[in-house]
This record gives sequence, structure tokens and C-alpha cells, in this order.
Amino acid sequence: MTTLAPGYEPKSFESRLYAEWEASGAFAPQGDGPAYTILLPPPNVTGTLHMGHAFQHTLQDALIRYHRMRGYRTLWQMGTDHAGIATEMVVSRNLAIAGQGETRDSLGRDAFIEKVWEWKQQSGDTIERQMRRLGASGDWSRSVFTMDPMASDAIVEAFVRLHEQGLIYRGQRLVNWDPVLKTAISDLEVASEEENGHMWSIRYPLADGATYEHVEVDADGVETLRETRDYVVVATTRPETMLGDTAAMVHPEDPRYLALHGKFVQLPLTGRRIPVITDDYVDKAFGTGVVKVTPAHDFNDYAVGQRHALPMINIFTDEAKVVSSRDDIAEKYRGLDRFDARKLIVADLDATGLLVEIKPHRLQVPRGDRSGQVIEPFLTDQWFVKMDTLAQRGLELVESGEVKFVPPNWINTYRHWLENIQDWTISRQLWWGHRIPAWFDDAGNIFVGRNEAEVRAAHDLGDAPLRQDPDVLETWFSSAMFPFSTQGWPNEDRMGELGFDVALPTSVLVTGFDIIFFWVARMIMMTDQLVDRVPFRDVYITGLVRDKDGQKMSKSKGNILDPLDIIDGITIDALVAKRTTGLMKPTDAPKIEKATRKEFPDGIPAFGADALRFTMAALAGPGRDIKFDLLRAEGYKNFCNKLWNATRFALMNIGDASFEGAPQPKTDAEKWILIQLAKTCSQAEEHFASYRFDLLAQCLYEFTWNQVCDWFVELAKPALNADDSDAAESTRHTLVYVLEALLRMLHPVIPFVTEELWQSVAPKLRKSGSIMIQKYPTMFDVEAYLTDEFKSADADIEWLKLIVSALRRIRSELGVKPAKQVSLLLRGGNADDAARVERFDAQLRFLCKLERIETLAGDPPAAAPAVVGDLQLFVPLEGLVDLEAERVRLDKDIAKAASEVEKSEAKLAKFGGSVPPAVVEQERARLADWSAKLEALTAQRERLA
Repeated sequence: MTTLAPGYEPKSFESRLYAEWEASGAFAPQGDGPAYTILLPPPNVTGTLHMGHAFQHTLQDALIRYHRMRGYRTLWQMGTDHAGIATEMVVSRNLAIAGQGETRDSLGRDAFIEKVWEWKQQSGDTIERQMRRLGASGDWSRSVFTMDPMASDAIVEAFVRLHEQGLIYRGQRLVNWDPVLKTAISDLEVASEEENGHMWSIRYPLADGATYEHVEVDADGVETLRETRDYVVVATTRPETMLGDTAAMVHPEDPRYLALHGKFVQLPLTGRRIPVITDDYVDKAFGTGVVKVTPAHDFNDYAVGQRHALPMINIFTDEAKVVSSRDDIAEKYRGLDRFDARKLIVADLDATGLLVEIKPHRLQVPRGDRSGQVIEPFLTDQWFVKMDTLAQRGLELVESGEVKFVPPNWINTYRHWLENIQDWTISRQLWWGHRIPAWFDDAGNIFVGRNEAEVRAAHDLGDAPLRQDPDVLETWFSSAMFPFSTQGWPNEDRMGELGFDVALPTSVLVTGFDIIFFWVARMIMMTDQLVDRVPFRDVYITGLVRDKDGQKMSKSKGNILDPLDIIDGITIDALVAKRTTGLMKPTDAPKIEKATRKEFPDGIPAFGADALRFTMAALAGPGRDIKFDLLRAEGYKNFCNKLWNATRFALMNIGDASFEGAPQPKTDAEKWILIQLAKTCSQAEEHFASYRFDLLAQCLYEFTWNQVCDWFVELAKPALNADDSDAAESTRHTLVYVLEALLRMLHPVIPFVTEELWQSVAPKLRKSGSIMIQKYPTMFDVEAYLTDEFKSADADIEWLKLIVSALRRIRSELGVKPAKQVSLLLRGGNADDAARVERFDAQLRFLCKLERIETLAGDPPAAAPAVVGDLQLFVPLEGLVDLEAERVRLDKDIAKAASEVEKSEAKLAKFGGSVPPAVVEQERARLADWSAKLEALTAQRERLA
């Protein structure tokens, strides 16, 4: 007989089982079934597994395991992203820690990239190792790193083709600029938070001796001020940018400034004259109604500048220092950091009488999520993708249903972005990444090609000096090609080897709503444009994993949970050290330590991968936010333990017996559990199809805990312990049959414990191998049990469960010891009840510890009552409880019930016609409820008189 350990200890088998799975090759596509492919959103190569990864990877793995067991040719395409900015920062930091005096710039491009590759070989696979610990059953043999040769070839090809199609161009535009990293960054890499700042009001003198009559009125139109002015007042939160102003702007219909249309102002501290322009963009009611326009340093102003053909004056270097190249900028400002320049400019404005006031002001400050520095809108030459026609096509593909969002409301987010899209900045001023395949000659001409030799040949350049563009493509560009760069495109031989035609479109993309713009939409557009396919059929959008209080998990808040700590456990001291090391604000460490020690006084116990996975599935509802509470993980570890103990019970009762095929049940309990199995199979299939992992977890939990581990195990005991050998043998067969099917049904969500248990259960049904490649239970497997005979048995057992539950509730309320025998008196009911009582006599006596079952004709003695349908149940109290104490208790309960009845009657008597009908109905229902309770309590008290 195969034996199991006495207790559930996930550490004893999880790593062992995963190594066996991977070595078996079962993660690779198998067989000739229909294709089912999932593309892993490639995590950053610098990253480690976080709760968001654990959440999404659990759902993807569940889908892959489910379809693998359904006979599909499954491929979970794994991969990692080269993470240009993050990787350069990590390697640069490592160089500093090494203390050899080496820096990115001192090494030079080629030597620095060699250092990056060295780091990649040593530390770049951390997250993939961690994913294995979670149980991810992806095809690691096909894992693609975005800088691998195959992927790199695809990226270069994509750039060249898009350029040939006129969709990629080089131009000058405003971008988000990180002055520390000295590169453009995407909107996703900008974190804007409200911070304390100031609003400076500054006088801009009118040029050419102009004046105007300035009039102000209050909200009622009453004039409050009239004076002649030779200036206007503008307000700004960034006074240093005034050095780059190229206009002052008012609303065309603002009556205060009609006289200034077409006039000029003298820009303070520069000597430049700039025009007063009019534009509907100005909010007349905000501030003074006069706005400074700095097209090269503000995104909104940039749009204004384009509309009015204003000059674009860049006043900052790539380090956000004031340029030294402009004669109209005073020498004392040149070379200053932008914030140092601000202080000096404000002081000079004050000294010249042009500073009107300074007021505190709350404002959104954009910071780079990597460097933490304030991002500067910066005018620079970059490479762009034209997005208008691509966006139109991307919207058509979703609105036509070729790509479907789940939940469907996310199409609104997708649509809003595509309808308001700007051209996409794809170049970055980095070294690590796909270098842009463009070359410049000495005259500044640009040539795009797959390599320098191709460029020279195509343009007959001979030996003319060429230099390649030093920039690289942004990581999002590389990732946009991931659906086909991982499948061998554009190399037809490689595409054939990898099964391009069956791997694309993929079946579903599982990802977060926060990258619908940056990745999902771009994959749709790029795959359609370059490969003439959609990248995926469904897009299942998940929410964000937050802490138990709904707060976003972040290092600064000190509330991050590491999935591996939940799986393997961590001491409180190690957890505190992890949460307080490397904080941007070290002063927050004591507060974080205090909160951590309060929440986790003993650290985090080891829950195992399965408990974490089941928690993630149970929380995966259609909402946006997922509140993660360790109590849920504890509950699902108990669930795994319950499954473990039920399996041990089954194995002990089956002994050395083995069975073949489906059971031919002899008892009603067997027929009932097989009906329940059929229902659960149907529900599981429905929930997988609709991506309702929360409902899947709920139905599997209910079937496992309540139907199998509690009720069927209990209902099987009478047959297993009775003299009827046929019924006992049949029950053993059904027990192992249902348990084995249950393990297969649970496997996609909790793969480790189900594999470990299945290895002990499967031989009893003459099965072998791995549970991972067994057939997933379906309605078809058990539809033979959906007969009238089985349905009748199902109804009978549900009746039996109600009787047993009622009697157990009475025993619990009375505090009767488990081994104590009690009597059951029955009254009323119908013929079916009488037949069921006789039929289940032995089961009732066994399950409820009954010494006798009798039918009453008249009133019962002092007894605890219950009702199941029309059948009344009474458990005589004599010898079970202190009757006098019970009378006292009932008298108190009767008094309370009578009081509540009086209250409701009084309320209803006072209600008039103005009281809403719903309120009246609610009170009537309350009266009926308390009246019924009073009647039942009074009857019970009379029996004790």
C-alpha cells in the first residue's frame, strides 16, 4: 500500500516535483491537438518576482495546465525584457560598488556593454528561477531574451520595414527627459505625485510704451478695479523657464485684454520682445488670465507654439543646466542647474520690482521612476513612429471583435488612448538596447538599413565616412514585436521550426490595465502592420495587487510582500531588514519597522506555493484592485491540508485494492457524489472559458471541502464499516475514483500537492505517469451518471444532509459530547420522509450517534426541536441538559422576542402615508420573523413546563 506523510509539508516535495516536470520535457508543446498559446509579458531582466507577477503568472499557468490536460498543443512562450534604463543603472551601480574607478563613461560603449552581458550571465535569470518556484510550466527551452540574436534580427527588420513604409521618421519634438539618465523616457516611466510648491506672479512690461485700461469686475459684474497699466501679470510654477518664453497669451474673448491683441511685451531679464497672442486654450477664470508660453519646455505650450508658429527656444542642456549658447541669457545664469537658476532669477525679479507675489501651491511634479529626479520637457531630435493610421487600424481590430477584451469595459480605456494618440518616441539615449539601424554621412544625410554594408550598397556610398546613430530603441518598441520576434520572424526556416503558423495569433494575453497603452495596443498595431495578423484573440485584463488595506504595495510605504517569503516563510528580523534596506527616505525606517513588527510579530510562516496560487485565483474577480490578505493564504493552506488528510483516509480504507474503469455505485451516497462531480466538472469548464478564476476557486473549494472531504467521507463510513461487502467495495472504488478526478480538476490551480497526492492515488486506478498530462475531468466523463436513478439518489442524500446538519446543530447548541448517544423523535412529514427515514436508518444512527429513532403521534416531551421541510425533529432533553437552566434561558429569549414584536407593532401603528413602501415592508418582515421566533420559543417552553 502506498503511504503518505502524516502531515502536509509543501517544502518536502515542491522543488523536487518541479525538477521532475521540467526534466520530463512536458512543458514543451506536445501532440497534434489544437494550438493554445500564451505569451508571457516579459518581466525586466533586472527584476525579481513580485506580487503582481505571482498573480498574473498563476492565472497564466492555470490556463496552460488546464488546456494541456484538455489535449491542446500548449505553448507558454517565456521570455525576459532587456530593460534598457534599469539594466544600465544596475551595472553602473555595481561598477561603483566594485570600487575600481570604472564608470559607464570611462569604459566606453563597447566595454560597458561587455560588462552588461557579464552581469546578464551571472544575475539576469533570477526572475525565471523564481517563476519556477511558483510552478510556472512554460517552455523554458524556447525562452527569448529581447537582446537574443533571433529577437534582435526581428527588431532591426521591423524598424527598416516601418521606415520603408514611411511610418518611422526622425524629427525634433518635446519629450520627457531625465536629466540624470540623460535620455528620453516614456510616460509609463514618469511618476507624477502632488507636492508642495509655489506660484510666482511676475510683471511683464508692455513693449513700445504701450498702455491699456485694466478693468476688473466681481462675480456679479460689479466693477472692482479700473486703472491704466503698462504691464500684464503672469503666474508660473517654473519661473526659470521664462528665459525661453516666446509669447504671452490671453483668451480672444477676455474683455480685460482686448486692447492688447497684436501688442508685444518685454520679456524680463532678457531684453527680448515677444508677442501677445490669443488662444481658446487660456482659462479666463484662472489666475490673471494671462499665460506665458514656453514651447520648448512645456507640453501644452508646445502645442500652442505649433498652432501659432512660435519659435522653440531650448534653454537647458541635457543635464537640465542653463545653456551657454544664447546671447539673450545673462552670463550669470549660464551653466547653472535649473533650480539654482530659479533662485537667482526670482531674486533678480524681486530686485527689479517685477516680482508681484509668491504663494504656496500644490502641484503635480513628474519624476523619473528610476532616478527619482524631476522630469524636464525637452526639445530634442528623436525617432518617431507615425501613429494616426496605425491607431485607426488598431481600434478597428478591437471593435470588430478580432481582439476581445475581458472584462469588456477595458475597451473604453483602449479606445480613449487610440483616439487621442500622439506619435510614438522610440529612441533612447542609452547604450544597452537595440542600436538604431541608421547611419549619418558628414553632410548629415540619414540612411536606414539592416547593416552598414547594405546601406553602402543601396546608396552607392563607397568608402564615404559613415557613423551609426548612437541611440538605441526604447524597450517598449522591442516588446511590441514580442508576439512574432519570439517565433522566428522574418526567417522563414526558423518560423517553420518554431511553428509560427500555429503559435500566432496567441490564444490569450494576461496582463495589467496599466500597460494597455504601452504594450497591448502597440503589439496589436505592430503585429497587424508587419505580419498581417492579430497577436492574440483575447486580452484578459487583471487588476493590481494591493495590501490588505487596499494600499498600493511600494518600497517607500514598507508594505511590499515577496511571494517567495509567502511560499517559504521568513523571520521577522529578516522581513524588517528587507523592508527597511535601500529606502529613498531612510528616516522612514523606524515607522516601517514598527508597522511590520506589529503586523507580523512572528514573521511569515511558510504557506507553500499552492496556498499562494489558490489565494491568487480566489481573488481574481473582475474588479480592478486585489486586496491581498495573508489570512486568505492561511485558509488555503488549511484547504491543502484538508485535501491531504482526506487522501490519507481514502488510502487507508482502500488498502491494497485497485480498480479499473468507472464505478458501478451501490449506495445512494456514491450516486450523490458522482452527480456532484458532474456538476463541478460543468462549472469548472464554464469558469475557465470566461476567465472567472474567482468562481472557479469557489466551486472547487466547495466541492473539495464540503462535498468530498466532509460529506462523502462521512457518508462513506457506514458502508465501509458495514457487513455488506459489495457496498463496501463499491464505496472504495467510488471514493478513489472521485478523489482521483478531484485531484486532476484541482491541478491547474494547485499543481504541487495534487501531483504528490495523485502519485499515491493513481495506482489504485491503475494509472501512472504525471498528473500534468492526464485528461482534465469533463461532463462527458461522468454524463452516464446523469440518470433519473442518480438524480433521485441525489435528492435523497441532500435530504439526509439536512437531517444530519440539523441534529448536529442541536448537539452543538446543547453541548452534547461527541460520543454521547441521543434519541430522535419524528413528527409530521410525508410519505417520502417516512421512506427516507427507514432507508437511511443505519446512516442516521451512525452519523448522528442515535440510540433510537421513533415516530410521535402526539406532543413530544421536553426536547430541542428542528424542522426539515414538513418533518419535525425532536431530541429529548432529559439526561442531556439541566432542564431548569434551559427554562431560564428560554424565558429570557421569549422576553426579548416579545419585546421585539411589540416594537415592530408600535412602529407599524405609527407609520403614515409618507413612509416609503419599502420601509413598511421591511418592518412587516421583521415583525413576521420575530413573531415566528416567539411562537417557536413559547412552544418549546411549554414542553418544558
